[in-house]
Amino acid sequence: MTLDPVHFDGITRLAGRIQQDVDASDHRAFAETVWEGWLSPLRDGDDVIVEPLGERRRRRIDIEGAALMESPFETQHGLDSGTVNPTTFKNGVVLDVAQAAMSAVPSDLDLHRARTVVATVHTNDAAVTLNEDWTMFDEGYTRGRILHAPRVSRYETAVVHELALYLAESEHARTQAEVVEDLLVMDGPIYPKGLLNWANREPELADLLAEDERPRDVIENYVRLVESFVSREVPLVGFVKSPITRAITRTVRNERGNAPWVNDASFFSQVLERREEREEGFERLTNELTFTNWFVSRGGADRALSTLGDAFGIDRRLDPEAYEVTFAAIYDPRTDLVYRVEAPAVFTRDEDLRERLLMQLLQGVAVQRGPPPAVQKADDLARIGRAETSALQTALERTFDTERDTDYNDERWGVMD
Repeated sequence: MTLDPVHFDGITRLAGRIQQDVDASDHRAFAETVWEGWLSPLRDGDDVIVEPLGERRRRRIDIEGAALMESPFETQHGLDSGTVNPTTFKNGVVLDVAQAAMSAVPSDLDLHRARTVVATVHTNDAAVTLNEDWTMFDEGYTRGRILHAPRVSRYETAVVHELALYLAESEHARTQAEVVEDLLVMDGPIYPKGLLNWANREPELADLLAEDERPRDVIENYVRLVESFVSREVPLVGFVKSPITRAITRTVRNERGNAPWVNDASFFSQVLERREEREEGFERLTNELTFTNWFVSRGGADRALSTLGDAFGIDRRLDPEAYEVTFAAIYDPRTDLVYRVEAPAVFTRDEDLRERLLMQLLQGVAVQRGPPPAVQKADDLARIGRAETSALQTALERTFDTERDTDYNDERWGVMD
């Protein structure tokens, strides 16, 4: 059943009763205040959690000019991992399967065929045994393994999902690292923030991260990945399509009692959007991409691998400063979206290199009206579609000689076959 017009109108009238004491222009003015006065640096108590790398400034580039400029890096590789999403079976098994793939621009069909597959399994049955060795299939193009997830009383789906996703991604990146000659662009953050955030979530997950070697081994993979790229003098960056970090927003809210943005991406959209006044109001200018300088980030999930954290005891073979997350924000007015670009500080310390990295990604956004080509190709390669997910779940039912553990919502919304 759909909403009748009378219900639709009633809902909009109800929404109209929500009063805001501060209008949009006041929000933008406050964002300007934070941009001008809070970020050089931003402190949380005695800790500096965000500070500019170089001069704090906003910049803009003509979209057509950006699209036509020569690529700063002759070749680019992209990396992504996709999952079927956690599936619970009636025999008590909770399982997620992830596959990771690497793309190349220009294309490399052999590389595109290669995959790393991880099936993470949670079970409370102590009698279950799993073979956790890596195996090869698809004529040697694919490497796969089963990972027995740590036993938890809750959050089974989060544990199997994040371990599968990040283990597949980090293992594939390390396996294929040698083919990257100029630049690796990861689809998402440079570190496994889903895992790193366990430290700030429920105590059971925080204890798991502190006490169990399996999630720490995955985090260590990313540390070693950075070190391997540093040793070969090849930079890597992360392109975050939907950033949800809140380090700036949370700190401002704690200090001032209010920050009218959902997250830091919303804050940067306020300070990067360009408007022109018209008779009928304001109009967004859409001919230029706008972007910030690079910042060092030590807040939230970025803290653990910064100079403020201990990396969960993982041995860091470079100076701790080398691993710190640095980021810049890119705003595309055509879609009203903010992207976050990340890189380890060891690469962005060099002013020329950080400028080349930013120009490469700006060119990609200008051309694609979205993620750069290497990222989009990696996403396409790693994605597991709905039809494949359903077929795989059905095949696993036969393998386990059981059925999926479904509920009424699965039936109602058509998740079941």
